[in-house]
Amino acid sequence: MRVPVVSLTGHLGAGKTSLLNHLLRTPGARLGVVINDFGSLNVDAALVTGQVDEAAAISGGCVCCLPDSGGLDDALEKLSDPRLRLDAIVIEASGAADPIALSRLVRFSGAERIRSGGVVEVVDAANHFDMVDTWPDPPARYAAASLVVVGKTDLVDDPQTVVDRIRERVARRNPRAQIVVARDGRIDPALVFDVASTEDLIDQLPIGALLREGAPAHVHVHAVTIPLPHAVAAGGLVELLEDPPAGAYRIKGRVRVRGGGGYLVNLVGRSIHVRSHRFDGPGELVAIGIDLDEPAARDRLAAVAGGVEADAAGLRRLQRYRRLSE
Repeated sequence: MRVPVVSLTGHLGAGKTSLLNHLLRTPGARLGVVINDFGSLNVDAALVTGQVDEAAAISGGCVCCLPDSGGLDDALEKLSDPRLRLDAIVIEASGAADPIALSRLVRFSGAERIRSGGVVEVVDAANHFDMVDTWPDPPARYAAASLVVVGKTDLVDDPQTVVDRIRERVARRNPRAQIVVARDGRIDPALVFDVASTEDLIDQLPIGALLREGAPAHVHVHAVTIPLPHAVAAGGLVELLEDPPAGAYRIKGRVRVRGGGGYLVNLVGRSIHVRSHRFDGPGELVAIGIDLDEPAARDRLAAVAGGVEADAAGLRRLQRYRRLSE
């Protein structure tokens, strides 16, 4: 299994650390964190049990500090060690970081046990158009984002107008990016990683459990799951990944393909990851999204489940994604 690496970007003060701390409070989650903030360790110290080199001390969260852009591959290699059993790795980038460049660093990283988990761009609604989006053309950074989290809407006079303007500007660069409005970074963790449990099973970090008690709620995403008892046509699977249902931000699943064996598939935003995968029992497909059209998603997944004919052309397309994912 490859560990998804999520890049958390945004201007200085946009709210990246609030969002990261919210994710770290997720019950049952094991997250690795890479901080590239010019030496400033700005994650709540109470949520951190040890540095990345102290693997025995890592439980709910582990941190590797990067003083500059160097060392990222080494950090990702260490954090993706299977012994850590991390659900995801989050890179909290400096406010000066270029999301496009960071996305490329992750995509072409030499670390072998990771995959791209998308770019989450955090936007400060109160200051965004004074500090970031200041030119006639929308900033290029929007093109890298798979998810845009708009915060601090409580600090503007007309939140809906500001959010609509952000939506319009982002869509001009990146029509596939999804946008969610969140207070203090409280997004549903299911948008970012799979949570193994809704409760702390073995929490070696008692302060983490205390911080999670009474934590503010977030708006939950919608999800649709379809079992796959039989092998399916490769073409239908590829079409689902290339053109997901309305509102689907993530698609994941274990799929047996007619004439092609088993695969583990992941879609985050526009990023498609496919790898060969042997497994027992039936497969499944899951679609997750903020404004997911559940009936339409269920129909699309069911159509994939019902496509059982061998499809040589579709298998070639699927194998291409597998090669690109290596």
